[in-house]
Amino acid sequence: MQVEVGAILEGKVTGITKFGAFVELEPGKTGMVHISEVANTYVKEIRDHITDGQTVKVKVLSIGEDGKISLSIKKAVTPPPRTSRAPAQSPGRPGNFEWQSSSRRNGSESFEDMMSRFKQQSDEKMSDLKRSVDGKHGGFSRRGSGKQQQQP
Repeated sequence: MQVEVGAILEGKVTGITKFGAFVELEPGKTGMVHISEVANTYVKEIRDHITDGQTVKVKVLSIGEDGKISLSIKKAVTPPPRTSRAPAQSPGRPGNFEWQSSSRRNGSESFEDMMSRFKQQSDEKMSDLKRSVDGKHGGFSRRGSGKQQQQP
């Protein structure tokens, strides 16, 4: 086992601290895995992820002039395959509005026309929303209006 930058090796966890873990790569060669290099998720407590004596795969990140070896567990394992999900809506853009209409791609629609169309669609959506909310609440209600009724 050659200890060089970029190599993926197996080692045994010999010590755990609050900031990382020490891993023996070969007799006389020990490196440290910083807590940020333990897992692909946030690690608050390192002992939740690794234990003393555990055999782990590590990637050698760097070897300092002083001989200190920096290791990573999360870079030594291949990341799980990404599942295809529906693309997330951008928080700055309302859904269902066609930001680049076919006429705009052709260059025939002016900015004013696009704004007018957007305003019309927005007004329609707002009126639909208002109708929906009014229907659920039944219009004006005294309950919860902040005024207390007086007893005769």
